[in-house]
Amino acid sequence: MRVKRGFASRRRHKRIAKSAEGFRGRRKNCFKHVKLGVQKALQHAYKHRRAKKREFRALWIVRINAAARECGISYSKLIRGLQLAKVEIDRKVLAQLAATDNKAFQAVVEKARAAL
Repeated sequence: MRVKRGFASRRRHKRIAKSAEGFRGRRKNCFKHVKLGVQKALQHAYKHRRAKKREFRALWIVRINAAARECGISYSKLIRGLQLAKVEIDRKVLAQLAATDNKAFQAVVEKARAAL
């Protein structure tokens, strides 16, 4: 007896096509193009999840540098001073301090300046 595979194929196609919602043109209609579009979208998502971490670190460094220069010290000297003073604050927290709590950031800068 011959096995008809219509249901299984349709279920598999629908599962992949669901990921292509919002795509334009053939990328949402023709299964061949849907499959390629979803595959490429997943590649971009993987790549950009990693790039996001680099981009945020760069943003934090820019913010810290701007605030540090207002306090009269460069970014590199600030980071070196914090290392020598054994202050373990990561760049994310330093950027938050620089943006929100200026007095706390100035206290950190003084600590780093004292260690230099």
